[in-house]
Amino acid sequence: MSDLTTEERNDLNDKAFAYIDKDGGRHLPIHDESHARNAVGRFAQTGFESAEAKHQAAQHIVAVAKKHGIELSEDDAVRQAASGD
Repeated sequence: MSDLTTEERNDLNDKAFAYIDKDGGRHLPIHDESHARNAVGRFAQTGFESAEAKHQAAQHIVAVAKKHGIELSEDDAVRQAASGD
């Protein structure tokens, strides 16, 4: 995964992030396969403002992971949060 420069990150559309907090902070970029993989791995380390925000972010990550052919195990935190477990 290549690191995003500040300029590259700022140029990304909001849809390229799994979670945007109430202050507009954009978290967990998922615009490409490597960042989607990273978002899966970092999901459990991310603080969310609510259970609903966590659930929605998880659903977004799972959808992007599927698009990129990223396999998620049943015990992945992101998969569990997406299903509401």
